[in-house]
Amino acid sequence: MAGVERAYSHTLYGLADGSALAFFQFADPGDQEEFRTSINSTPLRHIAFKVEAGAQEAIRERIDAVGSADANPHVIDHGFCVSLYVTDPNGLILEFAVDHPDVEKIDAEQRTTAHTDLARWLAGDHTSNNRWR
Repeated sequence: MAGVERAYSHTLYGLADGSALAFFQFADPGDQEEFRTSINSTPLRHIAFKVEAGAQEAIRERIDAVGSADANPHVIDHGFCVSLYVTDPNGLILEFAVDHPDVEKIDAEQRTTAHTDLARWLAGDHTSNNRWR
């Protein structure tokens, strides 16, 4: 890679449409830094994955077992889902979200009020429409 032999792990996660997300982790910290993603660390730039509660807990346990403070694991209850956020070695934030047990009911309700909620927001009423939080 770039004219140098490098040791790295490359994992691919398939998506339903046949595409995939690719992640790299280099054995050499210098290589990791050289290919680090140039993004500002912000929770607004992240990839979200829907997972079951058991998978989310297993991910949390694996992060805790490694003991990496850089991973910055934290959980947020959004009401309609509970999300575990972690930061990968490149600084990319990953979200592992477990849906609320009534997510289908919540989704159906949100779909019926979406246009009204957006119009209200654009008109300046910025009160939350998330009553599940």
